[in-house]
Amino acid sequence: MRALGRSGVLVSCVGFGTVKFGRDSGLKYPKGAEPVRLPSDAEAAGLLDAAEALGINLLDTAPAYGTSEERLGRLLKGRTHPWLIVTKAGEAWDGATSSFDFSKKAISASIERSRERLGAAQLGCVLIHSDGVAEKESGGFSGAIGALTGARSKGHVRLIGASIKSFEGAARALEWADVLMVEFGGAEPMEILSARAETRGVGIFAKKALASGHLDKLGADPIRSAMKRTLAIPGVCSVVVGTTNIGHLQENCEAAAQAADELARANDGKKSEKGA
Repeated sequence: MRALGRSGVLVSCVGFGTVKFGRDSGLKYPKGAEPVRLPSDAEAAGLLDAAEALGINLLDTAPAYGTSEERLGRLLKGRTHPWLIVTKAGEAWDGATSSFDFSKKAISASIERSRERLGAAQLGCVLIHSDGVAEKESGGFSGAIGALTGARSKGHVRLIGASIKSFEGAARALEWADVLMVEFGGAEPMEILSARAETRGVGIFAKKALASGHLDKLGADPIRSAMKRTLAIPGVCSVVVGTTNIGHLQENCEAAAQAADELARANDGKKSEKGA
């Protein structure tokens, strides 16, 4: 578990992404990969059981993930595991294309739909689901930020932030966000920004750390090396991975646990050297 910025929330160093619970098209996976098949309710419940057993407490969803929110609302009913559910607002998916609306009215309506779908009086975290364009414009998210801060003040949302695509967008979002979700991909500017976020007390979720399944791009022992590289970045609280395969989920968690242990031992060693 890692502290999520200065929010007072602890999150597992692996988060469980549920795009494949509700959307089976328009996903960027390797050529030749098996087509995405939405899991049955029994299979999805089994994945949640496995995630709980592995110590995961972070669930990632979004309206743009098809029926993911509605399914999670049903599947989580009656469970007592202390999930932090992260959803998003600003992007809609019609089964073929995405559309974006970052106005205050649209974001407020999206938050209310998510509360209803997930059966939650308070959403754990809501992120602006950026299109990569508005985030670079001064005032591009002004309406969305107003809606998010308003929902937080009413107690409808605990934490707010943005899922961002650019360094410029992330730098702007640091001014108001509790949490950012970013892709690193070896980009040094994003790592610099993550360190800045840590200083400001803004939590960081890492997305696409496993290159959306393109493991051939990650070198030898790709999962373990990707987890260690990502969890070593200052400010990173959790690596969000999506799968419908329990074995893959276990493998991801084992790799992350090993990486986190190695990093902790290295940090303890550095502290001992300083003390000496």
